[in-house]
Amino acid sequence: MALSESQSNKQKHVHLFYYPECEDLARNVAAQSSNITLQTIKWRNFDDGFPNIYINDAQDLRGQHVAFLASFSSTGVIFEQLSVIYLLPRLFVASFTLVLPFFPTGSFERMEDEGDVATAFTLSRMLTNIPISRGGPTSLVIYDIHALQERFYFGDHVLPLFETGIPLLKQRLHQLPDADNIVIAFPDDGAWKRFHKLLDHFPTVVCNKVREGDKRIVRLKEGNPAGCHVVIVDDLVQSGGTLIECQKVLAAHGAAKVSAYVTHGVFPKRSWERFTHKDESSEKAFSYFWITDSCPLTVKAIANKAPFEVLSLAGSIADGLQI
Repeated sequence: MALSESQSNKQKHVHLFYYPECEDLARNVAAQSSNITLQTIKWRNFDDGFPNIYINDAQDLRGQHVAFLASFSSTGVIFEQLSVIYLLPRLFVASFTLVLPFFPTGSFERMEDEGDVATAFTLSRMLTNIPISRGGPTSLVIYDIHALQERFYFGDHVLPLFETGIPLLKQRLHQLPDADNIVIAFPDDGAWKRFHKLLDHFPTVVCNKVREGDKRIVRLKEGNPAGCHVVIVDDLVQSGGTLIECQKVLAAHGAAKVSAYVTHGVFPKRSWERFTHKDESSEKAFSYFWITDSCPLTVKAIANKAPFEVLSLAGSIADGLQI
């Protein structure tokens, strides 16, 4: 969203650092406001593989508002980013904001059997230990965390701000030629609980997964998709198996078209390839597949590949940096 000159003058100036794989998103965030300046870090490694990192112009950050755009896309990149995240607040900055669009361990948030390790709690504790800056606790911006109870995993040293990508989806749906024929489908009760209040002006369909022997079968629980453009909404996708089974059920119940939206397109092992338009049957399966740019490696992988479209979080992140 473009800012007027008077609005811009009232806002704080933020120095935004970023991990290299987030560079495109960082540049898009900076383009949203003249009050966001990109800063650089030298990301190097010693011969033994451990990080050799240098924050450029660190002495100039005293008294400034500072933010870091992170991507915990694999365990191998978390340590070097945490090293920077732990240092930046200690440089006598006025405030520190960590933007972590995708909280990667969010689906491992509970113990079902003794011995299970809830790694979401582990990562929350690591982030809770970010030093307090001169301006107080760190602001932590996360989008569509998998389980809402995870907000209670963070201690008092950080202030979690839980945002959502759903407004981007709603804006895109209103642009469609069949915008008045949209039905929202939730693949399970968890997705319905998380998102239905944000999409309550759309008709809805709810699916659920039931066990039949060793298989988990997707069935239509409530709602009528017949003759409509049905958009499946969830927080993230991994292999995509549930979305594919949900699409088959919706098509069997008469859906005219089926599309999908997830905030986080994780897609390990290039599982996004299951959704690309290769032939007539695959084109009929999903008309659109919307993701955000919370997982930058996926964004690069699916560029210009139908049915994927990327809805950028840049404007929302720029707004979050002003809170």
